[in-house]
Amino acid sequence: MLARLQFALTIMFHYLFPPLSIGLGLILVITEGVYLKTKNPLYEKITKFWVKIFAANFAMGVASGIVMEFQFGTNWATYSRFVGDIFGSALAAEGIFAFFLESGFLAILVFGWDRVSPKMHFFSTLMVCLGSMFSAVWIIIANAWMQTPAGYHIVGEGMHAKAVIDDFWVMVFNPSSMRMLFHAIIGCWLMGAFFIMSISAWYVLKKKHLDVAKKSFVIGLILAFISSLAAAGSGHFLAEKVAETQPAKLAAMEGHYITGTEGAPLYLFGIPNSERQTVEYGIKIPGGLSFLLYGDFKKTIAGLDQFKPEDRPPVGITFQMYHLMISLGTYMLLLTSISLILLKRNKLFESKFMMKIYCISVLAPVLANQAGWIATETGRQPWIVYGLMRTPDGLSKSVKANEILTSIIMFTLIYILLFLVWIFVIHNKVKHGPDESLHEK
Repeated sequence: MLARLQFALTIMFHYLFPPLSIGLGLILVITEGVYLKTKNPLYEKITKFWVKIFAANFAMGVASGIVMEFQFGTNWATYSRFVGDIFGSALAAEGIFAFFLESGFLAILVFGWDRVSPKMHFFSTLMVCLGSMFSAVWIIIANAWMQTPAGYHIVGEGMHAKAVIDDFWVMVFNPSSMRMLFHAIIGCWLMGAFFIMSISAWYVLKKKHLDVAKKSFVIGLILAFISSLAAAGSGHFLAEKVAETQPAKLAAMEGHYITGTEGAPLYLFGIPNSERQTVEYGIKIPGGLSFLLYGDFKKTIAGLDQFKPEDRPPVGITFQMYHLMISLGTYMLLLTSISLILLKRNKLFESKFMMKIYCISVLAPVLANQAGWIATETGRQPWIVYGLMRTPDGLSKSVKANEILTSIIMFTLIYILLFLVWIFVIHNKVKHGPDESLHEK
């Protein structure tokens, strides 16, 4: 449990930063692309401002990600030996095709404004954006393989067993990889869009840098609305695959304990009680889950009673995190829809209430991303590789509990300091604002 807690701490902290880099990277491509097309210096000023934020965030993503990878060899050595052939290829591809691409062009993005042509600078912005997304591609492929293993065979037995790739592309395009990837990338776009709208809304409330703030907000709003719609669709397609490949996870996510003949209900909220095999205080749509998955209110869906008790995921946290993600996704879709209506009526930026809402709504995609991954990972339990290796079997045999606890305390303190530094740097850049030497024509 301590090893799992430590990995959860490091990965959840790390996952604050790469999604934001991916979302900001796309917006940088949009704003600089508009600048190249229109030659309007306002969009140059907008791009230069958000590049500063992007660079600071990128540095934090790199620093926080290093610790996470070391844990594979320390806390999870047996697991690393088992999946080394699979993860080695995916992580090598991530380093070659993603990290070097992103970090190599980052220098031109940050420092090359007056040193390269505008088209070359835009190309570097595009490469940084693609590099950040490629990084997500290979990490998610590796995680998706843990959910739905494919393209492998097992060599050896017992502690010396390991999974070896039969077909690299079958491993890459395993049953859940592309659906997980699309859903995760869309979540990153939401983080970038709401982050930009939050800072822009603060500028509007303070009546500062209004030219940059309003243009940035509109770009973020359009991206957030499109991404909210896409998140709902991609989430539905991912749930369909989970129902096919990980039925126990789906049952835990939906609090579906008992297999019935009248279709599975869809719970809007509630409190799962595994002892009583029911969802207490729940509001449900009878047959709703069956209809969403199969278009038939009467379709039978396997409940948790179809699986051995030792093969069932923890229902409480999986159910609540899954429903928290959906609730926050619904909130973001409704908020951006209302905002587009107000924008069309020229009332959005006059509404202090809406601007205040957006200042704090940056938390919505952050929490939704975290909740979605918690549901994904806890729903896979008790398997670290679904159907092949149980989580306790992947632990290192030589690392003691007190050593893990000591490192948890140490890394917690370090991460608190790192986060405070990040807040300080971002606050200073936001307080300074865009470069006022660039003016709109």
